[in-house]
Amino acid sequence: MKQNVSLVLSGGGARGIAHIGVIEELESRGFEITSVAGTSMGALVGAVYALGKMEEFKNWLYTLDKIKVFSLIDFTLSSQGLVKGDKVFKKMKEFISDANIEDLNIYYAAVATDIINKKEVVFTKGSIYDAIRASIAIPTVFTPVKKENGLLVDGGVVNNIPINHAKRSPGDMLIVVNVNANIPFDKPVVPPKERVVKRSIYQQKIKDFYNQLQKNRSPNKDKKLGYFDLISKTISLMTDHIAQLSLEKYAPDILINISHESCSMYDFYKAEELVEIGRLAAIKSLKEHKDKLQLT
Repeated sequence: MKQNVSLVLSGGGARGIAHIGVIEELESRGFEITSVAGTSMGALVGAVYALGKMEEFKNWLYTLDKIKVFSLIDFTLSSQGLVKGDKVFKKMKEFISDANIEDLNIYYAAVATDIINKKEVVFTKGSIYDAIRASIAIPTVFTPVKKENGLLVDGGVVNNIPINHAKRSPGDMLIVVNVNANIPFDKPVVPPKERVVKRSIYQQKIKDFYNQLQKNRSPNKDKKLGYFDLISKTISLMTDHIAQLSLEKYAPDILINISHESCSMYDFYKAEELVEIGRLAAIKSLKEHKDKLQLT
Protein backbone atom coordinates (compact mmCIF):
# COMPACT_ATOMS: atom_id res chain seq x y z
CA MET A 1 0.00 0.00 0.00
CA LYS A 2 1.35 3.40 -0.98
CA GLN A 3 2.12 6.05 1.63
CA ASN A 4 -0.18 9.05 1.17
CA VAL A 5 1.46 12.46 1.32
CA SER A 6 0.13 15.92 2.02
CA LEU A 7 2.67 18.15 0.28
CA VAL A 8 3.46 21.79 1.04
CA LEU A 9 5.61 23.80 -1.37
CA SER A 10 7.19 27.13 -0.46
CA GLY A 11 7.68 30.16 -2.64
CA GLY A 12 11.16 31.24 -3.72
CA GLY A 13 11.21 32.38 -7.32
CA ALA A 14 13.30 30.23 -9.65
CA ARG A 15 14.44 28.11 -6.70
CA GLY A 16 10.91 26.73 -6.71
CA ILE A 17 11.81 24.74 -9.83
CA ALA A 18 13.54 22.39 -7.37
CA HIS A 19 10.05 21.31 -6.27
CA ILE A 20 9.86 19.35 -9.53
CA GLY A 21 12.85 17.21 -8.56
CA VAL A 22 11.37 16.61 -5.11
CA ILE A 23 8.03 15.49 -6.54
CA GLU A 24 9.68 13.19 -9.08
CA GLU A 25 11.77 11.56 -6.36
CA LEU A 26 8.74 11.06 -4.10
CA GLU A 27 6.80 9.44 -6.92
CA SER A 28 9.72 7.20 -7.90
CA ARG A 29 9.73 5.86 -4.32
CA GLY A 30 6.03 5.04 -4.40
CA PHE A 31 4.63 7.96 -2.40
CA GLU A 32 1.08 9.02 -3.31
CA ILE A 33 0.59 12.80 -3.23
CA THR A 34 -3.04 13.31 -2.26
CA SER A 35 -3.00 17.06 -1.66
CA VAL A 36 -0.74 20.02 -2.33
CA ALA A 37 -0.68 23.52 -0.90
CA GLY A 38 1.70 26.13 -2.20
CA THR A 39 2.72 29.75 -2.25
CA SER A 40 4.10 31.68 -5.23
CA MET A 41 6.36 29.34 -7.25
CA GLY A 42 5.24 26.53 -4.99
CA ALA A 43 1.65 27.30 -6.03
CA LEU A 44 2.69 27.20 -9.69
CA VAL A 45 4.54 23.88 -9.52
CA GLY A 46 1.80 22.41 -7.33
CA ALA A 47 -0.82 23.49 -9.85
CA VAL A 48 1.06 21.96 -12.77
CA TYR A 49 1.37 18.71 -10.82
CA ALA A 50 -2.32 18.71 -9.90
CA LEU A 51 -3.14 19.24 -13.58
CA GLY A 52 -1.03 16.23 -14.54
CA LYS A 53 1.27 18.32 -16.76
CA MET A 54 4.56 18.13 -14.86
CA GLU A 55 6.54 16.52 -17.68
CA GLU A 56 5.38 19.08 -20.25
CA PHE A 57 6.18 21.93 -17.86
CA LYS A 58 9.63 20.58 -17.06
CA ASN A 59 10.50 20.03 -20.71
CA TRP A 60 9.51 23.62 -21.48
CA LEU A 61 11.62 24.96 -18.61
CA TYR A 62 14.60 23.01 -19.95
CA THR A 63 14.40 24.96 -23.22
CA LEU A 64 14.78 28.32 -21.47
CA ASP A 65 18.01 30.27 -21.66
CA LYS A 66 18.67 33.86 -20.61
CA ILE A 67 17.41 35.28 -23.91
CA LYS A 68 14.19 33.22 -23.87
CA VAL A 69 13.51 34.16 -20.26
CA PHE A 70 13.96 37.83 -21.12
CA SER A 71 11.62 37.49 -24.13
CA LEU A 72 8.85 36.30 -21.79
CA ILE A 73 9.04 39.44 -19.68
CA ASP A 74 6.35 41.96 -20.62
CA PHE A 75 7.44 45.21 -19.02
CA THR A 76 4.82 47.76 -18.05
CA LEU A 77 4.86 51.42 -17.06
CA SER A 78 2.55 50.71 -14.14
CA SER A 79 3.60 52.21 -10.83
CA GLN A 80 2.50 49.00 -9.10
CA GLY A 81 4.94 46.63 -10.79
CA LEU A 82 7.46 46.21 -13.59
CA VAL A 83 6.07 43.05 -15.21
CA LYS A 84 2.52 42.08 -16.19
CA GLY A 85 3.19 38.35 -16.51
CA ASP A 86 0.74 37.86 -19.38
CA LYS A 87 3.38 36.53 -21.79
CA VAL A 88 4.41 33.70 -19.49
CA PHE A 89 0.86 32.52 -18.90
CA LYS A 90 -0.03 32.83 -22.58
CA LYS A 91 2.93 30.62 -23.42
CA MET A 92 2.06 28.09 -20.73
CA LYS A 93 -1.53 27.87 -21.94
CA GLU A 94 -0.20 26.52 -25.24
CA PHE A 95 0.54 23.22 -23.49
CA ILE A 96 -1.31 23.48 -20.16
CA SER A 97 -5.03 24.27 -20.25
CA ASP A 98 -6.76 26.17 -17.47
CA ALA A 99 -9.11 24.27 -15.16
CA ASN A 100 -11.28 24.82 -12.11
CA ILE A 101 -9.49 23.89 -8.91
CA GLU A 102 -12.52 22.01 -7.60
CA ASP A 103 -12.38 19.71 -10.65
CA LEU A 104 -8.81 18.53 -10.04
CA ASN A 105 -8.09 14.94 -9.03
CA ILE A 106 -6.30 16.03 -5.86
CA TYR A 107 -6.85 18.78 -3.32
CA TYR A 108 -5.06 22.01 -4.22
CA ALA A 109 -4.64 25.32 -2.39
CA ALA A 110 -2.74 28.45 -3.42
CA VAL A 111 -2.01 31.36 -1.09
CA ALA A 112 -2.02 35.06 -1.99
CA THR A 113 -2.08 38.27 0.07
CA ASP A 114 -4.75 40.97 -0.02
CA ILE A 115 -2.77 44.11 0.78
CA ILE A 116 -5.85 46.36 0.85
CA ASN A 117 -7.73 44.32 3.42
CA LYS A 118 -4.53 43.10 5.10
CA LYS A 119 -5.37 39.42 5.00
CA GLU A 120 -4.40 36.09 3.54
CA VAL A 121 -6.41 34.76 0.59
CA VAL A 122 -6.55 31.03 -0.09
CA PHE A 123 -7.69 29.72 -3.46
CA THR A 124 -9.41 26.32 -3.29
CA LYS A 125 -11.87 26.83 -6.14
CA GLY A 126 -12.16 28.74 -9.40
CA SER A 127 -9.61 29.16 -12.20
CA ILE A 128 -6.26 27.61 -11.33
CA TYR A 129 -4.50 30.19 -13.52
CA ASP A 130 -6.14 33.01 -11.58
CA ALA A 131 -4.91 31.43 -8.36
CA ILE A 132 -1.35 31.09 -9.67
CA ARG A 133 -1.24 34.63 -11.05
CA ALA A 134 -2.27 36.12 -7.72
CA SER A 135 0.06 33.92 -5.68
CA ILE A 136 3.18 34.81 -7.73
CA ALA A 137 2.62 38.58 -7.81
CA ILE A 138 5.89 39.57 -6.13
CA PRO A 139 5.45 43.16 -4.86
CA THR A 140 7.07 45.84 -7.09
CA VAL A 141 8.01 43.15 -9.65
CA PHE A 142 4.72 41.67 -10.91
CA THR A 143 1.66 43.85 -11.11
CA PRO A 144 -0.92 42.93 -8.44
CA VAL A 145 -4.25 41.30 -9.24
CA LYS A 146 -7.42 43.34 -8.68
CA LYS A 147 -10.27 41.40 -7.07
CA GLU A 148 -13.52 43.12 -6.12
CA ASN A 149 -12.50 45.33 -3.18
CA GLY A 150 -9.04 43.82 -2.81
CA LEU A 151 -5.60 43.88 -4.38
CA LEU A 152 -3.73 40.57 -4.41
CA VAL A 153 0.03 40.06 -4.29
CA ASP A 154 2.45 37.20 -3.58
CA GLY A 155 1.33 34.91 -0.76
CA GLY A 156 4.86 34.90 0.61
CA VAL A 157 4.20 38.30 2.17
CA VAL A 158 2.18 36.58 4.91
CA ASN A 159 2.62 32.82 4.48
CA ASN A 160 5.45 31.48 2.35
CA ILE A 161 5.12 27.92 3.65
CA PRO A 162 1.35 27.36 3.96
CA ILE A 163 1.42 24.33 6.23
CA ASN A 164 -1.79 25.45 7.90
CA HIS A 165 -3.61 25.00 4.60
CA ALA A 166 -2.45 21.45 3.97
CA LYS A 167 -5.35 19.01 3.73
CA ARG A 168 -4.67 16.00 5.95
CA SER A 169 -6.12 12.50 5.83
CA PRO A 170 -5.78 9.61 8.31
CA GLY A 171 -2.37 7.93 8.10
CA ASP A 172 -0.87 10.39 5.64
CA MET A 173 2.57 12.00 5.89
CA LEU A 174 3.12 15.76 5.93
CA ILE A 175 6.09 16.70 3.74
CA VAL A 176 7.21 20.32 3.47
CA VAL A 177 9.68 21.69 0.94
CA ASN A 178 11.43 24.95 1.81
CA VAL A 179 13.53 26.38 -1.03
CA ASN A 180 14.72 29.34 1.07
CA ALA A 181 16.58 27.41 3.74
CA ASN A 182 19.47 29.12 5.45
CA ILE A 183 21.90 26.24 4.84
CA PRO A 184 25.15 25.89 2.85
CA PHE A 185 24.82 25.14 -0.83
CA ASP A 186 26.64 22.20 -2.39
CA LYS A 187 26.34 22.52 -6.14
CA PRO A 188 25.42 19.18 -7.73
CA VAL A 189 27.16 17.71 -10.73
CA VAL A 190 24.54 17.84 -13.47
CA PRO A 191 25.06 15.38 -16.36
CA PRO A 192 25.60 17.08 -19.72
CA LYS A 193 22.59 17.25 -21.98
CA GLU A 194 22.39 14.55 -24.62
CA ARG A 195 21.42 17.09 -27.23
CA VAL A 196 23.96 19.58 -28.52
CA VAL A 197 22.84 23.09 -27.72
CA LYS A 198 23.80 25.39 -30.56
CA ARG A 199 24.84 28.90 -29.61
CA SER A 200 24.94 31.66 -32.20
CA ILE A 201 28.21 33.51 -32.77
CA TYR A 202 26.57 36.66 -31.45
CA GLN A 203 25.47 35.02 -28.21
CA GLN A 204 28.92 33.54 -27.68
CA LYS A 205 30.63 36.89 -28.21
CA ILE A 206 28.27 38.55 -25.73
CA LYS A 207 29.06 35.84 -23.18
CA ASP A 208 32.83 36.18 -23.74
CA PHE A 209 32.57 39.96 -23.44
CA TYR A 210 30.65 39.70 -20.18
CA ASN A 211 33.13 37.20 -18.76
CA GLN A 212 36.02 39.50 -19.67
CA LEU A 213 34.36 42.40 -17.90
CA GLN A 214 34.00 40.29 -14.79
CA LYS A 215 37.72 39.40 -14.89
CA ASN A 216 38.72 43.04 -15.26
CA ARG A 217 36.74 44.25 -12.27
CA SER A 218 38.84 45.37 -9.34
CA PRO A 219 38.75 42.75 -6.56
CA ASN A 220 38.67 45.53 -3.97
CA LYS A 221 35.64 47.19 -5.45
CA ASP A 222 32.56 46.87 -3.29
CA LYS A 223 29.92 44.62 -4.75
CA LYS A 224 26.74 46.59 -5.39
CA LEU A 225 23.31 45.05 -5.34
CA GLY A 226 21.16 45.53 -8.40
CA TYR A 227 17.47 46.42 -8.22
CA PHE A 228 16.21 42.85 -8.51
CA ASP A 229 18.90 41.49 -6.19
CA LEU A 230 17.95 44.02 -3.55
CA ILE A 231 14.27 43.09 -3.79
CA SER A 232 15.14 39.40 -3.81
CA LYS A 233 17.28 39.56 -0.67
CA THR A 234 14.75 41.73 1.15
CA ILE A 235 11.84 39.41 0.37
CA SER A 236 13.88 36.30 1.18
CA LEU A 237 14.79 37.67 4.60
CA MET A 238 11.19 38.57 5.37
CA THR A 239 9.68 35.29 4.15
CA ASP A 240 12.33 33.18 5.87
CA HIS A 241 11.53 34.73 9.25
CA ILE A 242 7.80 34.07 8.82
CA ALA A 243 8.50 30.56 7.51
CA GLN A 244 10.53 29.60 10.58
CA LEU A 245 7.63 30.56 12.82
CA SER A 246 5.30 28.43 10.72
CA LEU A 247 7.65 25.43 10.84
CA GLU A 248 7.90 25.71 14.62
CA LYS A 249 4.12 25.79 14.98
CA TYR A 250 3.31 23.05 12.45
CA ALA A 251 6.11 20.48 12.57
CA PRO A 252 6.11 18.36 9.38
CA ASP A 253 6.96 14.65 9.28
CA ILE A 254 9.66 15.40 6.74
CA LEU A 255 11.22 18.77 5.97
CA ILE A 256 13.15 19.02 2.71
CA ASN A 257 15.45 22.03 2.78
CA ILE A 258 17.00 23.64 -0.28
CA SER A 259 19.55 26.41 0.18
CA HIS A 260 18.55 29.98 -0.60
CA GLU A 261 21.99 30.24 -2.21
CA SER A 262 21.16 27.65 -4.89
CA CYS A 263 20.31 30.47 -7.32
CA SER A 264 18.76 33.92 -7.47
CA MET A 265 15.00 34.36 -7.63
CA TYR A 266 15.11 35.02 -11.37
CA ASP A 267 17.52 32.32 -12.63
CA PHE A 268 14.83 30.37 -14.48
CA TYR A 269 17.34 29.37 -17.16
CA LYS A 270 18.97 27.05 -14.58
CA ALA A 271 15.99 24.68 -14.59
CA GLU A 272 17.86 21.44 -15.22
CA GLU A 273 20.29 22.09 -12.39
CA LEU A 274 17.50 23.12 -10.01
CA VAL A 275 15.47 19.96 -10.65
CA GLU A 276 18.55 17.93 -9.77
CA ILE A 277 19.08 20.02 -6.63
CA GLY A 278 15.53 19.21 -5.56
CA ARG A 279 15.95 15.52 -6.25
CA LEU A 280 19.15 15.29 -4.22
CA ALA A 281 17.63 17.26 -1.33
CA ALA A 282 14.68 14.85 -1.29
CA ILE A 283 16.99 11.82 -1.25
CA LYS A 284 18.94 13.27 1.67
CA SER A 285 15.87 14.13 3.76
CA LEU A 286 14.15 10.81 3.08
CA LYS A 287 17.28 8.94 4.13
CA GLU A 288 17.56 10.97 7.33
CA HIS A 289 13.90 10.25 8.10
CA LYS A 290 14.39 6.51 7.50
CA ASP A 291 17.53 6.41 9.66
CA LYS A 292 15.70 8.24 12.44
CA LEU A 293 12.84 5.73 12.37
CA GLN A 294 15.27 2.82 12.58
CA LEU A 295 16.80 4.28 15.72
CA THR A 296 13.47 4.59 17.51
